[in-house]
Amino acid sequence: MTSDQESRICVRLFAENGEELGNPVVLPTSTTSEELESLANQFLEKEDDPIPIAFRTSEGIDIIETIASSLKEELDVEKGVNLVYLPQAVFRVRPVTRCTSSLPGHSEPVISIQFSPDGQYLASGSGDKTVRLWDLHTELPKSTCKGHTHWVLCIAWSPNGKKLASACKNGEIFLWDPNTGNQIGKKLTGHKQWITSLAWAPLHSDPTCRLLASAGKDGDIRIWDTVRGVTERTLSGHTASVTCLRWGGEGLIYTGAQDRTVKVWRASDGVMCRSLTGHAHWINTLALNVDYVLRTGCFEPEKRCEYPGDDKVQEIALARYNAAKAVAGVELLVSGSDDFTMFLWEPVTKKQPIARLTGHQQLVNQVLFSPDTRIIASASFDKSIKLWDGRTGKFLTSLRGHVQSVYQISWSSDSRLLVSGSADSTLKIWDIRVKKFLLDLPGHGSDVFAVDWSPDGERVCSGGKDCVLKLWRQ
Repeated sequence: MTSDQESRICVRLFAENGEELGNPVVLPTSTTSEELESLANQFLEKEDDPIPIAFRTSEGIDIIETIASSLKEELDVEKGVNLVYLPQAVFRVRPVTRCTSSLPGHSEPVISIQFSPDGQYLASGSGDKTVRLWDLHTELPKSTCKGHTHWVLCIAWSPNGKKLASACKNGEIFLWDPNTGNQIGKKLTGHKQWITSLAWAPLHSDPTCRLLASAGKDGDIRIWDTVRGVTERTLSGHTASVTCLRWGGEGLIYTGAQDRTVKVWRASDGVMCRSLTGHAHWINTLALNVDYVLRTGCFEPEKRCEYPGDDKVQEIALARYNAAKAVAGVELLVSGSDDFTMFLWEPVTKKQPIARLTGHQQLVNQVLFSPDTRIIASASFDKSIKLWDGRTGKFLTSLRGHVQSVYQISWSSDSRLLVSGSADSTLKIWDIRVKKFLLDLPGHGSDVFAVDWSPDGERVCSGGKDCVLKLWRQ
């Protein structure tokens, strides 16, 4: 055989759904990922306006520099190699590197943080019984929403960005107008114990954002009509506290509870479609592969998250939802539990899990699909973050660097970066392409409980035990 410089290999390119792109080509093993990218763009007839593309073998090995250096021992010149091409986001989010503002105001720990879907506002909920809204243009306080009589446990922006819901330990839900900070309508009461999770109906099925679902410690899920201020229906069936709630784009609501089951409900009539069993302990967290598009609704990061106008909202939200769902072909759900494991489900049609994801040595605190739905990230009390394939559940790698429990993670909107907040008082930024640690962001005085990356990619916000919000930018 000739020397490595001249060895060649037969390469076949496939789409994620298995369709072959172009014809098999014979390339030198020293071919770089950039050269593969221009080849794929030629096959896709996009030479004039090329799109960024990543490549992965069917075994899940990413082509980072050249074919030879990425495959190493796996390189079989006789057999050739099959590569799956993965179109990437056309915009790029730059990693945040410095703290631009420390925002005091809360007098108790910050429990939840969320940017509005258009990235214009930031809301925070705290143990001091208030919800605070912050203006991101000036990085100053905008309004303080008072009304709750106990700790604010969770907040949720409506996907059109026009309402903010918050729920407290007394089982009451308040709605706020982000522009004025005033309460909208009356408070929603009905839960007998505290509320653990809130979810708005997807924008493509409810363009005026009228319906809101809440899950409680009392084992009930309530669907609210926020305009009339009444419970539309109550979903009962869990025998213990419901810990997490997701409202999917197919008209189904998914709930995980301390009775160790995930239940699937039809939102239109409240019927329980199926109960997914397999976990050996409480379920802490749920994530859908379409979470990101459901959260951002009609606001597209590649168009600077601008509001398209009331008449186009539903159409754009539906198109974005279908595009995100098309990657896997179906809505997928992942559940993380105190039993240290996760399950990947196809809950719309099947009761059996696709895969059981094992490897964490402590309870799983949060799971999240990347915005492009290809990777699942899980944060755990074992100080690590693990990455898994978003379609098969296959283990990819562990991200290690935190020295205490990881509480929360958040993806950048282009799926290239991940930020994590931990009990060690730092945030860390991870580069997902090379699957390595990128930046350390110290500054908090104590545990970082909540972290979020704005949909327009400009900022990261973090908050925790030291009662201060920090904004991080490039």
